[in-house]
Amino acid sequence: MGWTSGYISDIEYTAGFYQEQSPVLLNYVCALNGVEPAVTDSFCYFELGFGRGLTVNLLAASNPNGQFYAADFNPSHVADARVLAAAAELPNVTLLENSFADLAQGAADLPQFDYITLHGIYTWVTTENRQHIVNFIARYLKPGGVVYVSYNAMPGWTASLPLQRLLVEYGDIFPNRSDLQVTDAAAFVQKLVDIQAGYFAAGPAALKVRLDGLKTHSRNYLVHEYMHKHWQPLYHADVARDFDEAKLEFAGSAELPLAYNKLYLTEEKLALINSIPDPVMRETLKDYILNTGFRKDVFVRGARRMGAVRRIEVLGRFGVALTVPRDALDNKMKLVVGEVTVGADIFTIVCDALARKPYTLRELEVLPALAGRPFEDIVQVATLLTASKQGIIYMDSYAGQSVDAAHRMNAAVSAYTRYDDEFNTLCSPLSGNGFVVPYVARLVYWLMSKQRVEADATALATAGWPIMAAQGRRMMKDGVRLESDQENLAELRQHIGAILEEQLPLWRKLNML
Repeated sequence: MGWTSGYISDIEYTAGFYQEQSPVLLNYVCALNGVEPAVTDSFCYFELGFGRGLTVNLLAASNPNGQFYAADFNPSHVADARVLAAAAELPNVTLLENSFADLAQGAADLPQFDYITLHGIYTWVTTENRQHIVNFIARYLKPGGVVYVSYNAMPGWTASLPLQRLLVEYGDIFPNRSDLQVTDAAAFVQKLVDIQAGYFAAGPAALKVRLDGLKTHSRNYLVHEYMHKHWQPLYHADVARDFDEAKLEFAGSAELPLAYNKLYLTEEKLALINSIPDPVMRETLKDYILNTGFRKDVFVRGARRMGAVRRIEVLGRFGVALTVPRDALDNKMKLVVGEVTVGADIFTIVCDALARKPYTLRELEVLPALAGRPFEDIVQVATLLTASKQGIIYMDSYAGQSVDAAHRMNAAVSAYTRYDDEFNTLCSPLSGNGFVVPYVARLVYWLMSKQRVEADATALATAGWPIMAAQGRRMMKDGVRLESDQENLAELRQHIGAILEEQLPLWRKLNML
């Protein structure tokens, strides 16, 4: 098994960015759920198993008041992440090559941390490594500190457990590079589907989603999602008991809509859950109701519960900014709890205000158009805008920080558009977070920020089209792929014109330019 402990290391993980790991958003989750957040003028942050390093680098760039540390045991991941950090000249990030065992035993010279986060890996590693993670948290997390852990969850994975086992077993009998193993294993699964093998023919909708994903997800993603030897989805109760060893209490979910029980629980279901005296069991029961397959848990070491007045005061210091143009905002949202429709009246008022500029929740509350509206209704609109990726939360006390590192990072990330579409996120120093930006918009950002191309659609299209053409990219018009340079250039010019009109004002409000 060697140094990998059964963990896939020959194929790199995807370069994903995960908003939920942002200190600002973690503070908001705490406040929303009535727990005092870990708000300090400066802070220390650690990410366990950072993968390609996009998340920790963008967070370091957009939170210059924090000192960021992160570790991964895969040297190719560490090298990749260090290249990006160097390109952005980040002074506040330290990227380490260490195993969980190394870290738990104090092999690295580390401070105490306000935040420790890990995405996905908790259910991909051995039981021994999960214990190392808990020991690391117990050793290094400050009292009042916050932990974010996301993981494959039960019972949502129940129907797909035999699928994962089949992929691993098939891969084992045909040794090869991991991406080729999962490709061949997925092809074999499709043969079983085609002959209507009983497990697949009788499988529920949840299994069909997984089968469809075998066709659509990247090989790198599938390798890490399915092929680890010690892959094991867990119940919330399992994780809560593990983390109890480090004196952690569950604060809430980073899936923001889950803070609003009435969005997804009938009175009958809520009454049944509330009849259970144990909070861990109550939270686990929600997963049975929603058939949860992936959890995003936030824990606090020494959680301090806030009263109603204090909670309102703390929430009022958070703000919300739009990440999409006003005309694109939709009060019908597809969320983790299903489709939710926000009242058109309050949605319109809040969004009209945010189209002018970002507002704190307290500032929104005192707007004449919202006079008499319950503060909680305003909070819910801001929360659901963020959950639906139409807005982003910020902290008023952090909003005036230096933007230089974030601008350098965005220039470095957008420069990758010359080669591929893998790094698809830019960061906002207003929010201390990042969000997905489409390829052409990122190309425009790079051309304007590093190549000094003027903000003119014709000039930007002329500079950008050769870069796209070299990668075999083509524009689409009315669902049809354009082939000639002339057609592509004309369509690109029109597309960039819309970006200049709609996206640039948003970027300026988010302190990205």
